[in-house]
Amino acid sequence: MNKKYTYPSALTIAGFDGSGGAGIQADIKTFSALGCFATSVLTALPVQNTQGVRSIYPIPYQAVAEQIETTLDDIFPDAIKVGMVHTAELVATIVATLSKYPSIPLVFDPVMVATSGHKLIEDATIETIIKQLFPIAAVVTPNMDEAAILAQMPIKTLDDMYVAGEKIHSLGCQSVLLKGGHLDLPRITSLYFDGKGEVHSFEFEKFPTNNTHGSGCTLSSAIAAYIAQGKSLFEAVSLGQTYVHQAIKHGADVAIGKGNGPLNHFFNPQKLIKNEMV
Repeated sequence: MNKKYTYPSALTIAGFDGSGGAGIQADIKTFSALGCFATSVLTALPVQNTQGVRSIYPIPYQAVAEQIETTLDDIFPDAIKVGMVHTAELVATIVATLSKYPSIPLVFDPVMVATSGHKLIEDATIETIIKQLFPIAAVVTPNMDEAAILAQMPIKTLDDMYVAGEKIHSLGCQSVLLKGGHLDLPRITSLYFDGKGEVHSFEFEKFPTNNTHGSGCTLSSAIAAYIAQGKSLFEAVSLGQTYVHQAIKHGADVAIGKGNGPLNHFFNPQKLIKNEMV
């Protein structure tokens, strides 16, 4: 009898980036580079390049719901990454649609501020995100700017990061990875609040480069990819950060675009993983 196989599958629900470094494009590249089969749902159409966001065009909410249903009814994902959700109605649509399916590990990247500094989210959406998306997320991955908005405090020091992380965790999410790439420290320091009372610190070397466009999208999708592979949440968080660090390192000296360039997602691409079907 011939054996049958399947690929670990990861779904991204996120916005578009025509310049290829962030959003759905970064997610698909990351899933693929880590050996997972990528599926996607488009939530918004930002008009942007490496220099910034020029405008954002919405996708009809019904279209978002139908994309999710059509994808999950056919290729059921082992993990989901949610990125750009810029309105309260969009958040409610995604949460309501996902509630129809069995629980799937979900990584939420609260995309609020682009690498270029452009704000990407409506103020009224934040409360809905906290009430509806946080409770179903296995991990939330804010950067310093996003954490400052969520914790409602300035974050200038490592001590501030600890306070802000606890505040964000208390908002109802299962765990929080607070990314410290924007903090003025000798090494990149991130903190993982694991939901079990432990805070884990991760430190990485800094590189003199502006090529960090889409680093947040890439990290959250890398975590989702490792979860899809069957890694524990802590392993996925750890491995995801290492992947992003190496992707930045290998793309640090490359000139693509006139602004903040992309990462090198394919510095060490993996073949699609084949798991034997039971």
